[in-house]
Amino acid sequence: MNLHTAGHRRGVACAPHHAAVEAGRAILEEGGNAMEAMVAMAAVIAVVYPHMNHIGGDGFWLVHEPGGRVRAIMAAGRAGAKATPQYYRDAGHHEVPSRGPLAALTVPGAISGWMLAMEGAKSLRGKMPLRVLLSESIRIAKEGSAVSRGQAAGAANPELKGVPGFAPVFLIDGKAPAIGTVMKQTALAATLDQIANAGLDDFYRGDVGYEIAADLERIGSPVTRADLEQCRATIAEPISVKMQSSTVYNTGAPTQGLASLIILGLYERLQVQEADGFDYLHGLIEATKRAFRIRDRAVTDPAHLEQPLDHYLTPTFLNGEAAKIDRKKAWRGQTARGDADTIWMGAADSSGLVVSYIQSLYWEFGSGVVLPKTGVLMQNRGTSFSLEPKAVNPLEPGRLPFHTLNPGLAVLKDGRVMAYGTRGGDGQPQTLAAVYTRHVMFRQPLDVAIDAPRWVLGRTTGSERDDLRVEARFDGHLIDRLMSAGHDVRVLPGAYDDVVGHAGAAVFHPDRTLEAAHDPRSDGGAAGV
Repeated sequence: MNLHTAGHRRGVACAPHHAAVEAGRAILEEGGNAMEAMVAMAAVIAVVYPHMNHIGGDGFWLVHEPGGRVRAIMAAGRAGAKATPQYYRDAGHHEVPSRGPLAALTVPGAISGWMLAMEGAKSLRGKMPLRVLLSESIRIAKEGSAVSRGQAAGAANPELKGVPGFAPVFLIDGKAPAIGTVMKQTALAATLDQIANAGLDDFYRGDVGYEIAADLERIGSPVTRADLEQCRATIAEPISVKMQSSTVYNTGAPTQGLASLIILGLYERLQVQEADGFDYLHGLIEATKRAFRIRDRAVTDPAHLEQPLDHYLTPTFLNGEAAKIDRKKAWRGQTARGDADTIWMGAADSSGLVVSYIQSLYWEFGSGVVLPKTGVLMQNRGTSFSLEPKAVNPLEPGRLPFHTLNPGLAVLKDGRVMAYGTRGGDGQPQTLAAVYTRHVMFRQPLDVAIDAPRWVLGRTTGSERDDLRVEARFDGHLIDRLMSAGHDVRVLPGAYDDVVGHAGAAVFHPDRTLEAAHDPRSDGGAAGV
């Protein structure tokens, strides 16, 4: 699978797994548009990368339409009707558990987003039947797919072994499968086949929804049939920040899209002159700390925001925050805070339709709960809720949880449109900043910008302390200088490490040619027609 492809005239797709890339390319070749290609990709990636995402998770879309409008599809599931702090305290918990039935406390929202995407695709002359778009995912789920390195490692987590439904689907004789083992998801195949015939709405308000609700009730999840029936994605205006060479878009609350935009807004004000030196890394790292501090006090369910998120993206606010950054010394005030895994995918076609999409379960394998009748793997996004009523994100029935998910999209003044994104929880805004600054601000070729060594700040996946992890390809003198400035640096053992994300991008050029690239750190790539 190619990691970079350019010069295409009809469409391009990129994803962290080769099967999803091929699914998107095939739809584009058959005449489908970028949104239709993305629905096909979203279904396939749920089958072949189950540790990162599934149809039991959530999803967020940014869509640049041919006429220039950018819209967001917000497909997040709400907390179940029974999900109250008292419900958890009565069960002996002081916080929302991360695994098991009580971790499966929010409705799976992703497929509600596919529904709006299908409506949007049709309004843009899309004609591909849902059955065609889901056919490859159904085939792969029936016949089986090879276990990836990440899936094998995630399945070995001892927290998951005893979770209802997990072992029969994702373990072999009670043990994690070896890399390359072909594993089938028969119940999931039947579910995908059912919604392909009955329509996506069946997942919430039809036979599939009935089976999901019955299994959830049997294991003691707080999500009810009524919660499923009420689930609907929404179309929203994205938030944005104006840069010197572009307008950059992201999703608003309850996602951390705000953090990604603040980082770029602050960094541009530092006026760094070249990429990959001390000023570059230090500037982005310090901007990240400021952005996370704001995010953690501001972002919650959009119905409960203290003030509009646009307030934090005004020139006046960004100027004030940028002035607080010490150009020489590390600020010890804020770091990233938690684990997460996800997938980001991009697609674009020659009409100027450009799609940035992210789909996730939150932690690896989410709650670990696999519903036996439908094969749905339930997310644990509700782990981000607090049982304290005065918290920024308190648990309440029907409330939207905080999301680390955030897809990026930039409309450049030179006519290019770039969809870009990554996996990685709190690492996402950091990797988005690296890709955007290197490619757009410092004009590195797209594949070079994605391949270049990266970093991740904070106690994210694989770290027990609040440190700055950097790939080993960074120059030793630069690492020494970062440490001298007060950064707690830990050099990762390999030249490429997927803890820094699986980044990708799809670009529409003003001459209507198309380009896409994806990360060598993943199992995917890019393809076009």
